[in-house]
Amino acid sequence: MSEDLCGVNVVHSDRVIRASTALVSNEIARRLAETFKVLGDPTRIKIISALYEGELCVCDISAVVSLSQSAVSHQLGALRRERLVRRRRDGQKIFYSLDDEHIKRLLSECLDHVAEEESLVESGTAAG
Repeated sequence: MSEDLCGVNVVHSDRVIRASTALVSNEIARRLAETFKVLGDPTRIKIISALYEGELCVCDISAVVSLSQSAVSHQLGALRRERLVRRRRDGQKIFYSLDDEHIKRLLSECLDHVAEEESLVESGTAAG
């Protein structure tokens, strides 16, 4: 028997009702999945991390993440389509920043989660 299956088939109606009430719609689930899919790329995470402290032009981002401007521009396009970053033109330069405070909080929460997980592994208390 799989360790992820219940040993007995008992439905807890109160819990099912509470969970059903909180369940996101199919459209919201799809949009969230697309956001997480875009965030599932280490290069894009590095770009978002670089923008955490403020806006940078493509040249700056390229230098920070050690990629060509063309490669950075391609990744920024994907991030922009998901409204994770926004751009601002100033003459011939294009500056990018995180779209809003939600993105900062999302990155911060994820970093906290990973750090917590890493500290559990280091202390030997992680389940597994």
